[in-house]
Amino acid sequence: MFTEVRVPAVSESVKSGKVVTVLVAPGDLVAVDQPLIELETDKAVVEIPSPAAGRVADVAVRPGQTIAVGEVIVRLEAAAVAALDPATPPTLSAPSTTPMPPASPAPPASPAPPAPAAADRDGAEPAREPAPASPSVRRLARELGVDIDSVRGTAPGGRIGEDDVKEHARALLAGAGGAAGADAPLSAAVAPLPDFARWGSIRREALSRVREVTAENMARSWSTVPQVTQHDRADVTELEAFRREFARARPEARLTMTAIAVKIAAAALRVFPRFNTSLDPRRRELIFKDYVHVAVAVDTEHGLLVPVVRDADRKGILRIAAELTDLAARARSRKLALSELEGGTFAISNLGGVGGTSFGPLVYAPQVAILGISRAATEPVWREDGFAPRLLLPLSLSYDHRVIDGAEGARFLRWICEALRQPLTMLLEG
Repeated sequence: MFTEVRVPAVSESVKSGKVVTVLVAPGDLVAVDQPLIELETDKAVVEIPSPAAGRVADVAVRPGQTIAVGEVIVRLEAAAVAALDPATPPTLSAPSTTPMPPASPAPPASPAPPAPAAADRDGAEPAREPAPASPSVRRLARELGVDIDSVRGTAPGGRIGEDDVKEHARALLAGAGGAAGADAPLSAAVAPLPDFARWGSIRREALSRVREVTAENMARSWSTVPQVTQHDRADVTELEAFRREFARARPEARLTMTAIAVKIAAAALRVFPRFNTSLDPRRRELIFKDYVHVAVAVDTEHGLLVPVVRDADRKGILRIAAELTDLAARARSRKLALSELEGGTFAISNLGGVGGTSFGPLVYAPQVAILGISRAATEPVWREDGFAPRLLLPLSLSYDHRVIDGAEGARFLRWICEALRQPLTMLLEG
């Protein structure tokens, strides 16, 4: 008798992933919680542990293979489970009662059909039967402003998939005079590409999962969120002098401009709560959040990852700095948990270490604003009776114009500039 270990639901938004490494082989003895494979999901590489002890009878996956939640990873020999770990029940997530043929492994059992989704708390009428769709499909519908109950499902049983939601959104855009297919950026090519090999040698490289998801999300944001980018400059002469003096006195505490910006942005979100919202187009409502979770973009060799500093408004700058250092290091080594990449209410992208004078960061829906930081430069500034050298930090604020007006965006960005020039501004505002 063999027991099948399947891919668990590591996160609501994850439906599949790519096998990076297989950590066991047939005949290996594995303990409870011992990693079986490394799986690359949308934003991170996660280890899938064994839920019980046993001997590996068969490995059903290989490196580079894309597998879905519910698919079989390995089969454990049930007799070995009790022998190795008597306290562990000899059943895992989905036991197979049919012995595995010796010549070829049994085909993976199809995952059980998901149970009908609970009533949609975000707008379904109590008396209406909820649409048959998974939580991730419902979230996609909310982001695109699609009424999930108006979508026709094409899967067995009328179940609604992501393609059904996208097709419905395309139809709505076409009916409103929009560009058809704007929400399907990777597949809706306007015209076939030419044969580039006619003009020289070429090579093709498959997109990493991180890059693929980033492209999808950014194109969706560009096509569905009417955004404006506003620019300003903050005088950080005194702040930078303090930061450098602090670094000399406390070299063990890494006080960065990003950490300071996270704290100041969190304070600004309390003063301007509209920037800490999400738009629900279907219900024509703004969702105000009582928490402030600031997402910070991290440049890695695998692509852009955006871990979240939770409750940034309630933390000191040194604690934020320590968390950012840890999050950035684990992002680059791909050791972040999926939960650390979710739930952001506002985002910051700091390109100051790379260079540039300004840029237009894209709003990451369902957030409504993002702050871009460029490299500071010393410039002559007129001060009462003459020019003086001042260190000016370029800031770029992009926001959803459906939620935020230009004057409100200017006031928000100016508040941040004043807080960077004089951090006591935060204390004065409480």
